[in-house]
Amino acid sequence: MLIDLSHPVEHGQLNFPFDPKPSVVVHNTVASIGYNITQVSLSTHQGTHLDAPFHFFDDGKTVDQLDLAKLYGEAHMVDFAPGAALAPQTPLTLEMFTHHEAVFQPGARVIYRTGWDRMFGRPEFFSKFPTVTLDAARWIASRGIALLGMDTPTPSADWMECHHVLLGKGVEIVIVEGLANLEKLPPVFTFIGFPLNIKGRDGSPIRAVAVV
Repeated sequence: MLIDLSHPVEHGQLNFPFDPKPSVVVHNTVASIGYNITQVSLSTHQGTHLDAPFHFFDDGKTVDQLDLAKLYGEAHMVDFAPGAALAPQTPLTLEMFTHHEAVFQPGARVIYRTGWDRMFGRPEFFSKFPTVTLDAARWIASRGIALLGMDTPTPSADWMECHHVLLGKGVEIVIVEGLANLEKLPPVFTFIGFPLNIKGRDGSPIRAVAVV
């Protein structure tokens, strides 16, 4: 069975204040030219997307240079709010992650759930999300995992410092942000989340899917 882990992209959808606003507009129609065609303009970090190291490091790998093997294969789901959602701005502490230490193995793909995807489309999705502490981020970076996914728009309110920890040289964890429907996942599943092959850039929207 396939489970869609992606939010849809819509015209005028909310995003971070400094990001370009998504535009999905009719360019031509069957009536006007004989076929429907749409003009799309959006951030490389709109909706469900991934971050490449170049997002924060000029000498980091770009999205077209990512190892695609990191984006396909066995993944583990860590549920921090089974059957519910964490309160706004809940700190995701080192102790919360080390409780699940067994899944944070070298090369692993780990997805964590906070229940925050239910706030997608509301301003507080981008301002009050549960947030990874820097101690937890440093521990995650030390574990050598390949991919870290989440249902929040970014890992941490300390967004710059956290991205520097997770994307830096020698770590280079692929960060997948804005996932949906994680409550439908078993503890172990197959993750698929390939980006557009955008040459020389920092990230890409993805159609993330779980095979269970």
